[in-house]
Amino acid sequence: MPIPSIERVSQLVADPVAAHGLDLEDVSLISAGTQSTVRVIVDREGGVSLDAIAAVSRDISAALDAADESDDDAYTLEVTTPGINRPLTQPRHWRRARGRKVRVRTPTEKFDARVGEVSEGPEGSEASEGSEGEGPHVALVVVADPKVGPVLRTVLLSEVTEAVVKVEFSPPNPRELELAGGVTPGRPTPGTVDDSIEVEEADK
Repeated sequence: MPIPSIERVSQLVADPVAAHGLDLEDVSLISAGTQSTVRVIVDREGGVSLDAIAAVSRDISAALDAADESDDDAYTLEVTTPGINRPLTQPRHWRRARGRKVRVRTPTEKFDARVGEVSEGPEGSEASEGSEGEGPHVALVVVADPKVGPVLRTVLLSEVTEAVVKVEFSPPNPRELELAGGVTPGRPTPGTVDDSIEVEEADK
């Protein structure tokens, strides 16, 4: 089929994704010579199983086929979960990354931290540094002084200009993980194999 615009593809896949209780994180169209790829990234609280990916992939494929108006131009459908070094741009991304190490940028600084709890405000946190303002906040475990050890600080999410999950090759400091509140249920423990799940449909 001739691939429609990314806006149209996003509309077509939105209902099948929602029907499976998943969040549509991104849709991209990739062309390489005569081969085109429709890549759909999905996620949800607790993670996405391979069976769930396969099921939603079938329904997305059916939705795209139903909108097909021509037999021209083959394409490949890929349905996957976010990669390891995914950017955190929404509060739900931060909640799902609890326990993960991230590189954080704000207008005034750049630092590494472990993601803790997300809340609507800084009240009740053990932050060593507070952040004033309205909106969701995240508790971040930072090690500013090795002699002191890990501490919590609170950051307003709207002040974060960039945050990317870092790949870890060894288990995290137990105290850091404890302060972060552990790993989000259903998510892999940092320092273990954490490849994104991907199902690739046959060429259409």
